Amino acid sequence: MAKILMKGNEAIGAAAIQAGCKYFFGYPITPQNELPEYMSKEMPKTGGAFVQAESEVAAINMVYGAAGCGVRVMTSSSSPGMALKQEGITYIAGAELPCVIVNIVRGGPGLGGIQPAQSDYFQSTRGGGNGDYKCLVLAPANLQEMVDMVQEAFDIADYYRNPVIVVGDGMIGQMMEPIEFKAPKKRDLPSKDSWATTGTKGERKPHIINSLFLDPQGLEDHNHKLQAKYAEMKKNETKHEAYNMENAEYVIAAYGTTSRIAKNAIDKLKEEGINVGLIRPMTLWPFPEKAFQEMPDTVKAVLTVEMSEGQMVEDVRLALNGKVPTEFYGRSGGMIPAPDAIINKIKEMIGGVK
Repeated sequence: MAKILMKGNEAIGAAAIQAGCKYFFGYPITPQNELPEYMSKEMPKTGGAFVQAESEVAAINMVYGAAGCGVRVMTSSSSPGMALKQEGITYIAGAELPCVIVNIVRGGPGLGGIQPAQSDYFQSTRGGGNGDYKCLVLAPANLQEMVDMVQEAFDIADYYRNPVIVVGDGMIGQMMEPIEFKAPKKRDLPSKDSWATTGTKGERKPHIINSLFLDPQGLEDHNHKLQAKYAEMKKNETKHEAYNMENAEYVIAAYGTTSRIAKNAIDKLKEEGINVGLIRPMTLWPFPEKAFQEMPDTVKAVLTVEMSEGQMVEDVRLALNGKVPTEFYGRSGGMIPAPDAIINKIKEMIGGVK
């Protein structure tokens, strides 16, 4: 298929529809408003349904209901709206239901501002709801990846019966880039017949969707089952990109659009004879720990760059476990790191590392 120029939020919607999304429940919040607007126009054309809920809380619980019926369903929001969805997300994870949730991140805390940020990393990877649950978290760096990941997210959600979060930021949501809708990779998906609430027609016992376990042993057994599933996700779904890593002396860790800025800094440093690599997590959870643990022996230090006050840096430090010094550079509140600032930080590190 030929490439077409689309805005990020609209491309997300188009990708979801092509992946078979039949229901979208959302509530307007900047900077993701074009996504529900797009879905409101396009979903009825494919036999789907769009509902603007009365709140983010209502939207995520509508997702819960639709997911229980076994249909492909999605919601989207931005930072404060995602905070409101957390109770519903833990219910969905506890009930083992598939859905896709898109977060176009804006600055915080609180209402914050409408400019791009990456300060929802903890919220996405640690889970803002209660209990020992995990959502698989995808982090695209450009619109083509966003389209590909949104389509893949539906398959991942169905395969593991688990919510999948796709994390972008205001830049990804608002920018325009040429994209191509590729044929999705085929994944053998389990049947939903054993659990979906599709109506019994008097031919079988009812399926019950639930995350309540009043018996402590039953709840512990359920948690062990979930943890085994999360371990399978870690084994099969962890992804990252390595850029200019051969014989790198310094490494930048960055994800999303920040990684694109970091690449510009790396290319400029290379022109000066300074060899810097990039490790870009494409899954924020599971986090690509091995990519950091298996860095070349030439690496002297790592710099984590984020549009936050420092969140992913904690996972980088845990992965490295003191192997090399780790420093942080970030901007927040909607401010965007500049390549020259990253270059200056690397040069400062070079002066301090013996």
